[in-house]
Amino acid sequence: MATEKTSSKGQAWWFCTTGLPSDIVIEVDDMTFHLHKFPLMSKSRKLHDLITEQESTINPAKRQTTNREDDDDDEVKEEEEEEESEAGEYCHVTLTDFPGGCETFETAAKFCYGVKIELSPLNVAPLRCAGEFLGMTEEYSEENLISKTERFLTQSVLKSLKDSILTLKTCEKLMPVAETLGIVQRCIESVSNKASSSDPSLFGWPVSDEMAAKLSNQGIWNGIETGLRRKSSKNSWFEDLALLSLPLFKRLIMAMRAQDLSPEIIENCLIYYAKKYIPGISRSSRKPSSSSFVSSETEQKELIETIISNLPMEKTTSRSFNSRSSTATRFLFGLLRTANILNASDACRGALERKIGSQLENANLDDLLIPSYSYLNETLYDVDCLERILSYFLDRYEEERSNAAAGARDDENNEGHARSPAIMLVGKLIDGYLSEIASDANLKPEKFYNLAVSLPDEARLFDDGLYRAVDVYLKAHPWIAEEEREKICGIMDCQKLTLEACTHAAQNERLPLRAVVQVLFFEQLQLRQAIAGSILAAEVPMVQPDLGRPSDVRGQGEAEVEEEEEEEEEGQVQNDVVLARQPARTWTAAMRENQVLRLDLDSMRSRVHVLERECSTMRKAIQKIDKSGSQGGGGGWRTSLTKRFGCKFKTQVCDSHEATAVDAGRARHRHQHQHQHQH
Repeated sequence: MATEKTSSKGQAWWFCTTGLPSDIVIEVDDMTFHLHKFPLMSKSRKLHDLITEQESTINPAKRQTTNREDDDDDEVKEEEEEEESEAGEYCHVTLTDFPGGCETFETAAKFCYGVKIELSPLNVAPLRCAGEFLGMTEEYSEENLISKTERFLTQSVLKSLKDSILTLKTCEKLMPVAETLGIVQRCIESVSNKASSSDPSLFGWPVSDEMAAKLSNQGIWNGIETGLRRKSSKNSWFEDLALLSLPLFKRLIMAMRAQDLSPEIIENCLIYYAKKYIPGISRSSRKPSSSSFVSSETEQKELIETIISNLPMEKTTSRSFNSRSSTATRFLFGLLRTANILNASDACRGALERKIGSQLENANLDDLLIPSYSYLNETLYDVDCLERILSYFLDRYEEERSNAAAGARDDENNEGHARSPAIMLVGKLIDGYLSEIASDANLKPEKFYNLAVSLPDEARLFDDGLYRAVDVYLKAHPWIAEEEREKICGIMDCQKLTLEACTHAAQNERLPLRAVVQVLFFEQLQLRQAIAGSILAAEVPMVQPDLGRPSDVRGQGEAEVEEEEEEEEEGQVQNDVVLARQPARTWTAAMRENQVLRLDLDSMRSRVHVLERECSTMRKAIQKIDKSGSQGGGGGWRTSLTKRFGCKFKTQVCDSHEATAVDAGRARHRHQHQHQHQH
């Protein structure tokens, strides 16, 4: 139907090849369209009025030229009349600020010629604005462009979440016509309504860089491309939303918040948008995506403040998905680093720090290492920022603990506040952070001390991590005074140090003498408590054996069975005694006592080996005596030695796992007692 040509000056012409010569020229932007009046005037009121007005101004001039008669120059007059007639019939119209540009006008012109056009989410808004601009109403012509595009918008585009976003994207270049026609507002309302009525889990989580790499390789089997790719419909929603400009994105987020949309969905939208347009927000990807624009510092600052100001302040990520929680927290720390670089407002950074503090337990040590970008800070890392984040976390922790205590106040089985996993995770993080920053020569002792003591006692199960941080700090700061050394060492609780840490601390020359003495004192105290507990567990009634008569072989076998049963009963009695006399020990105290008892068992095992060697020597001596005694028929040496030592020597080699001499004597006493009753 049409051909397109380009002139030497770069101007393009568009000709309608219907077989009839064109009688109107319409200029839109840099494109010149050679068309016909009748199809355009039958559909467009604006073109009809423009053409009619232009013809009315040309016809009077034509009549004046036709009345001129000159007998001497008849041929010249006829040629001029023909040229003026052709010029009068050939109209020229220029359409400035046409919505959608020359491409949209071309589609509208085809519609005027009766060509069937395919509407889509990408061209329906420009065509709707073009129809409004040209006056292609239903009153002027049936089934005109305005009614056709409005029907497609209502019945197709606004019923789809993705199509509404695509149409909203096309409205950016159609302002202010699209805003006046209400297309922008209708698309925004459609997106917010569709998102609020959907399940939040269907939208998923913005794919991280590592996950994107895994998804991209799912179509490869055994190194061979299978051609199968997983269609990530969850992420396409975020990808389409990230195509919007910042003004439209802000309006959409405000509409979502007005609809009481799930905070998780709003946060996911903000995260995906920020990852697309803010370079360096993720440490794994320092470059922005290829489709994102490179904005100025002012635009980036406006963008990051918009993202932060719209973040839900409550904790939104589900606790059942640790990977999602870690991803969100890592993103927030990256956002904070970027906000510091761009020098965002204090209110903006404060809100972000409070948001991070609400989920600090999901962070890792690498997230906490925020560089110091201000020339006022002498330290390598921004310790002040972490102190503020930690204070927000502790405020929330104290509030939750007070609420839990108030709820359990009437519970009779309540035994106090249980140790929270979140506070223990944060305690481990802070100890690791202290170890990392302790080597900074510019870190003041007061700053190190204040950060270390900010956590409550229940945050640390053991103080080994804290001891390591203190050791690193004292090693990196050998010039600090003795008083400051003692103050730094005072943050440790020597009772919470494990045996390995106590052993290292007792030999650490960097620690002050007072700290070493405290370590040794509590180590000895733990040892005494462990020994006292072992002695208390061993205090059971023991029957002294009567070694007057030897037992026979059959009686000894029965006694061994009864001995095992009695030992089980005695073990139960011992457990009851220990549970009755000792208070309920915590898991921490039990671990420390087990470590000390393990050392005691090692020393006892070595002494048992010495006794085994002595027993073997005595057995050899007794064998010699038995040989000499058998010749005399007495056998009294064995009986006398049995009564003297309280044990019966066997022919096999002694083992430390066998019954002790006292246990054997007790069993023998029971056999003899039964033998007396039989007689």
